Amino acid sequence: MRSPKDFFRPLAVGAPTPVREVPFRPSRMIHFFDPGNEKMAAKVPSIAPTVDVLLGNLEDAVAADRKEAARSGLVKIAKATDFGDTQLWTRINSLDSPWALDDLLTLVTEIGDKLDVIMVPKVEGAEDIHYVDRLLAQLEAKAQVRRPILVHAILETATGVANVEEIAGASPRMQGISLGPADLAASRRMKTTRVGGGHPGYLVREDPHGTDGAAPRATFQQDLWHYTLARMVDACAAHGILPYYGPFGDIKDITACEDQFRNAFLLGCVGAWSLHPVQIGIAKKVFSPAPADVAWARKVIEAMGDGTGAVMIDGKMQDDATYKQCQVVVELAEALAARDPELRDAYAAAESRQNEE
Repeated sequence: MRSPKDFFRPLAVGAPTPVREVPFRPSRMIHFFDPGNEKMAAKVPSIAPTVDVLLGNLEDAVAADRKEAARSGLVKIAKATDFGDTQLWTRINSLDSPWALDDLLTLVTEIGDKLDVIMVPKVEGAEDIHYVDRLLAQLEAKAQVRRPILVHAILETATGVANVEEIAGASPRMQGISLGPADLAASRRMKTTRVGGGHPGYLVREDPHGTDGAAPRATFQQDLWHYTLARMVDACAAHGILPYYGPFGDIKDITACEDQFRNAFLLGCVGAWSLHPVQIGIAKKVFSPAPADVAWARKVIEAMGDGTGAVMIDGKMQDDATYKQCQVVVELAEALAARDPELRDAYAAAESRQNEE
């Protein structure tokens, strides 16, 4: 058994020291693009300032005969672009594919200092993370990368869900985990062909009315992903890493997309994938605390002082538990406001209105 004292030692001589705490940086939307698509590549400089994370996708949606072009395209884009405060991520091919090794060998040695996070698909256990962890350390040492590249796992197999806790704690490199509903549905043999979101057939029905039970009975659609998402959020929280909702495939259904993202936000997720520019604004809206909620949280924190005891505010009891909840909201708001001037102004205006009331 490996000693806990060794957990934060580099796995290769000359590799950077592993992080002891995942740095929280705004990542409300992880915006995917195909770096081998010239039209998409040309838009990167204009899109980058509008998103928290820009991800060059090398896996799904990139045909087998275009894998190398996508990889070389990402290298070219990374070298030519100043991303500013926007994070650059990539999703490599799955570890059982013939492309994953070359993805890591090329990207770390060519653009390792520009890559913040490497997303690994179809992670099934800690062994997958251990493999990537050691290889990254060796490549970082070879390329003299100054800071460790973090790892993000996608939860998209039944085995991965069963092992989500050990995946979350497999390495200091672990930045977070995303729900991958489409592949997970296939792995579980679920009878849905949707990419994320609900299904009209997954419902509960109210009890019969009257003596004959002939009156219409209301139905309520349920969330196919609630159990998995909640379990993933708990695993991430227990290990100090960040949980994300994955893709919402119906680009035209912006209402359902917003609902699904909000469910994930309320459960504890910090962001979601955006597959189309229309989803960028949805994620930005949903994963930013509402100005009124931030103003209220500040009010509770101010009234609670050191956070102990209990107080009544506007007829509602507030105690140490609500104090902690309010701290979560305010800390997130402050991190987002530092990046987003428009949001900062909205938070300040809401607090000013509350103080005037």
